This record gives sequence, C-alpha cells and structure tokens, in this order.
Amino acid sequence: MPNYSNWSYPTDITLGQGSLKQLPEACHSAGIGKPLVVTDRGLEGHHMIETCLDVLTEGGFSPGLFCDVDPNPNQVNLEAGIKAFKSFEADGIVAIGGGSALDLGKLVAFMAVQTLPVWEFEDFDDLWMKAESNDISPIIAIPTTAGTGSEVGRAGVLTDTIAKTKKVIFHPKMLPTRVIADPDLTYSLPPSLVAGTGMDAFAHCLEAYCSPSFHPMSQGIALEGLRLVKENLPKAYEDRENQNARENMLCAAMMGAVAFQKGLGAIHSLSHPIGSLYDKHHGTTNAVVMPYVLEFNRPAIESRIVSLTNYLEISGGFDGFMEYLHDLRSSLNIPLNLTVFGVPTHNLRLMAEMALKNPTAAGNPIALNFENVMELYESCF
Repeated sequence: MPNYSNWSYPTDITLGQGSLKQLPEACHSAGIGKPLVVTDRGLEGHHMIETCLDVLTEGGFSPGLFCDVDPNPNQVNLEAGIKAFKSFEADGIVAIGGGSALDLGKLVAFMAVQTLPVWEFEDFDDLWMKAESNDISPIIAIPTTAGTGSEVGRAGVLTDTIAKTKKVIFHPKMLPTRVIADPDLTYSLPPSLVAGTGMDAFAHCLEAYCSPSFHPMSQGIALEGLRLVKENLPKAYEDRENQNARENMLCAAMMGAVAFQKGLGAIHSLSHPIGSLYDKHHGTTNAVVMPYVLEFNRPAIESRIVSLTNYLEISGGFDGFMEYLHDLRSSLNIPLNLTVFGVPTHNLRLMAEMALKNPTAAGNPIALNFENVMELYESCF
C-alpha cells in the first residue's frame, strides 16, 4: 500500500513517497479539466516535470506547460503566464517547483480574471477585497524544495522590476486547494539549494517564534518546525536520498509558512532588498543575515530563545543557540557575511529605505528605523 497521509490544515495536503500519482485525482476533485503546469525555467525538460506531465496524461488530461519563471519572479513573467493561461484556455494551475514557480503559478490563477494591476493587491490592510473573487481558478501546488512553504500560503512574492522592489500580493483564494508533497521530487536538488531552502524554512519558523504578536497556534507550529529543521536539514544536505529527512523538511517548510502568519521581522526585511537588487537566493540571504539580526534583537528575544534551547536540547542559553547557529551555517557552507556572499555596499541607504518599506519590518521585535537598519546592514558585512 502507498505510504502517505492526508492533512486538512490549512488546506488538503497529501504527503509521502509516490504521492505524485494522486495528481489526476486531485485535478478531478478541484474541478480542473485543462491544467496549465507552471514551473521554473531551469526545470524545463527535467525528469520530474516530464514525470508530472506523464502522470497527468495517463490520468486522461492534456496539460499545457509554462516554464518562463525567473528565480525571483517578476511582472514580466506574470504577464507571460497569464497570456499562456488564456491562450491554452486553462481552467486550473498545477504549480510544481520551488517557491518561485509556486508563487508565480498562484499569481497567474489569481490575476487571470483581474482588471486592476497586480500592485493594487499588495498585502496591506484589506486591499485584496478590491479583487474579483468569483472566477479565480483552482491551484494544485507540488513543492520540489523544502523552503518557502508557498504551497500552503495565500500570497505570492513578485519583483517589481521598475521600482526594483519585492512586493507580497495577497488574496485568500490564492491558497492552493490541494498540496502534493512527494519527497521523491526533492532528491535531485543540489546541496546548495538544500541548504538555502532549508534555512528559509528555519528563518520562517524562527522569526514567527520570536514575533511579539499573539498567536499560540502558530507559536507551537513554529517551535516544532524548528525541531524538524534541526534534526533533518543536516541529514538532507549530506544524503540527498534520505527519504525520512526529505519528508520531514517538507513538513518543516509548510509549518514555517503556516507559522509566519504570526509575523516575520528584520531577517526578511533585510533579505528582500538584496534579492530585488542583486538577484540573490532568498533563503540563502536569510541565512547570511540571520545571526546579525538575532544579536540585534537579543534584548527583546533572549528569554524566548532560552526557552527554545530547552526544547531543542541546546545548552548555553542564547549564546549556546548562537554557537549552534554558526556551526549549522558552517556545515551547510552558508557564506559568513554579505561581503563573502558578493553583495556590494554602495546601495546601503537605498537598501535600508527598501527594508523599512517591506511589510515584514513591522513585525520585528525591536522597532526598526533608518538609523538602526543602516547599522544592522553594516554589521552584516
């Protein structure tokens, strides 16, 4: 018998080895008759995408394929995706790949029926209520990385190439109707992306856990997500075919994305401008700036980190956690700082301005302003 399980929080999730075979049934259940498969440009022709298309074909579908998704997807990718969706006369999206493909797939399903520009639905206040909600197509999400958790999120990150900023676009119906999390699809991921995406999941859980907002459900999910990353990321990094570690990392990624509805903070607000300006991998950037942000936030989070170390069985309180974090980053070959990561310093003021405008900045445990963000960036170099 297949070894997978079904969850329904926050959406229907099928987890386990071989669960990709459930895709035709998932399409039927979602009412999808003509699926458009959306994936990363680098995955075009990859075995996992061909397998996905074969599974759909064997299930009686004639899927379309759209691969024009950049690592940091932008409005050009979105416009091309909407054009492909309409010309194929698709009635649903199968988004497969990393966070970029999942975000872009969700945004295509959402924006295909909108008349307002995508930037009108940025995740502020209740801007999403301006959207046409009745005809948004269903989305099935199939993650091939264990990082962003976009498969269980109601938003997508899109780069504005003109303003050179990353913006979060939100609508409740961008939440996929079904997630298929098959660890078999993660085995071909290179170690550098295992590390970067895994540290993205870690950052989501850690910032949610440290957020001052009250959300005990997310707090508990973040705590257990951190344990799963601690116990499984090094194993997944060292052994690409460790099924248990890969499966647990898929869980941790989804848990991080559920947890961060409690809030994110300066790790993400510092990271987003770097991705927008220099096209750096988001999860790896989070990992680079993480220890510097934790030291900055120490006065507000130390007692919470001490409680975390007790749960994770790390000795030494806050300092012990920082030692663990430095050792983890070193074992994953994460760059020591932004200089080593190849980020120039000539745009620091612009980066600080962009970081303060990022919606994640408001959730930081210590209030951010231009002066302390500048100091924080400088420490990251």
